[in-house]
Amino acid sequence: MSTAVDAILVGKDRRFNRGFQRMCSHHLVEPTACTPAAGWEKGQVENQVKTSRDDDFKPRPHVADYAELNAILRERTLASAARTRHPEMKDKTILEVFEAERAALVPWQGRFDGYAETTAAVSKTCLVSFDRNRYSVSAEAVGRPVQVRAYADRVVMLQDGAVVGEHARVFGRDHTVYDPWHYVPVLERKPGAAWATARPSSA
Repeated sequence: MSTAVDAILVGKDRRFNRGFQRMCSHHLVEPTACTPAAGWEKGQVENQVKTSRDDDFKPRPHVADYAELNAILRERTLASAARTRHPEMKDKTILEVFEAERAALVPWQGRFDGYAETTAAVSKTCLVSFDRNRYSVSAEAVGRPVQVRAYADRVVMLQDGAVVGEHARVFGRDHTVYDPWHYVPVLERKPGAAWATARPSSA
């Protein structure tokens, strides 16, 4: 998949992309690629995914945000591990074996800063277009491009390494998300600019 691999080389050799390598380094994971068109090599993995999906996503949860979803999935995963027998140690559950191994595991390194990055222009109305939506940035950013870092739940705009805008990510299209503080320098110079800025549809 293009989110992980830039090029398929000989045999199982791959050239992994930089973002995927960053994630593997953060979590101390060494990736192993499957042979192209050899589905049987990853069948056991796909079976485990199906089992986990049936256990954790049925009935389908209805949530307000990712935090609530993660809390529900954590509860369901622990409950499943507590009632499922370990495939090799039949007298123990998966959760019991995990707790016994916990002390030998590598400590968690914290949340991985994973994002997709692109470059975008800033309009005269302090807006940046990304994924068919618009987000405001600081007025000082007008006239030069910004780096847009798109996370699952938010969008961050940077210029010269400094954050010039951050918003909760919206999906769909033709939404405009404002932070009124971004326009204060403009309004100090041109109070009438508020009407021109407010004309695009807001979300």
